[in-house]
Amino acid sequence: MTADRPARRGLREVATAHWQTWRPYTTCYPALLGLAGALAAGGRRPAELFVAVLAPVLGWLSGHYLGDHFDRHLDAIAKPQRPIPSGRLSPAVALACGIGCAATSLAALIAVNWRILPLFALAMGGIVAYSAVFKRRGFAGNLSRGVLSALALTIGAMTVTTWPPWTLIPVALGFLLHDSASNLIGTVRDVEGDRAGGYHSVPVRHGVRVAVRLAVALYVAGVAAVGAGAFAARLPGDQIAFVAIAAVTGFFAFAAVRPTALTARRALRSHEVLVAERLVLAAAVTAGAVGAGVTALVVLPALAFSLVTQARMRARHEFPAGDGEDTV
Repeated sequence: MTADRPARRGLREVATAHWQTWRPYTTCYPALLGLAGALAAGGRRPAELFVAVLAPVLGWLSGHYLGDHFDRHLDAIAKPQRPIPSGRLSPAVALACGIGCAATSLAALIAVNWRILPLFALAMGGIVAYSAVFKRRGFAGNLSRGVLSALALTIGAMTVTTWPPWTLIPVALGFLLHDSASNLIGTVRDVEGDRAGGYHSVPVRHGVRVAVRLAVALYVAGVAAVGAGAFAARLPGDQIAFVAIAAVTGFFAFAAVRPTALTARRALRSHEVLVAERLVLAAAVTAGAVGAGVTALVVLPALAFSLVTQARMRARHEFPAGDGEDTV
């Protein structure tokens, strides 16, 4: 009996390490992007929509495992509480899980449309390149992160049609710009750790003020592009209504990151709002395809799950215990 207890604690610790690596509060976003792409492309068959949702999520999880594997030396400096630097998850296991999630995602996608393969390869290459190369090189890292979201939307569309419809171009561009902005706010949160680890992010190179202003410009352009995409949607009014809700939410997110007296924890709170806001923006595309009522039934549970898991997990994942409100 006594010997079983340490074993159960060990299993619980390993399971918790994987759960934390998944960042569950982020997983609804790739699911909604894939679903939005599929519905906007005319998909309605349950099996195809299932793949459109599952494959981007598996790719997203693969990115978290592989990203943490490549970032383990930086995390050992700035975020030693995370699963790999804390010793609760080995780099080899993280690498194997990342490859396994990617392989499963690829198998599901190839089963519905083999033409997705080049886009999938681009996405996986982008995931590796982001952590291994671009993340340490400033704005190229932020843009590469935005490209991954645009690809998730496009791949979702291709699960239901041979090639993505041209009407998705402004929407895909919008998510590219939006998530580049969101990633920039993440670098503001991590500026001290990035500087210590030799990562030349935009706020490290050019200062927090420049990074925030650039993020605002990208965000406004991204939301405008998704709104412009409504004019090609089946229900443009429904899509624009959700875009408006997202824009108002985004205003409050950026209000929290005024460069004067900005702290890492304020930047985190801003990013937490953007994590919720982007669910609404992705849902806008779904609303343009199937209506606001059906979309609300999907996005409200996703929002609740994301907000609850963020409240329970996010700060502990980003900051070591006892970390204070240091100004960035």
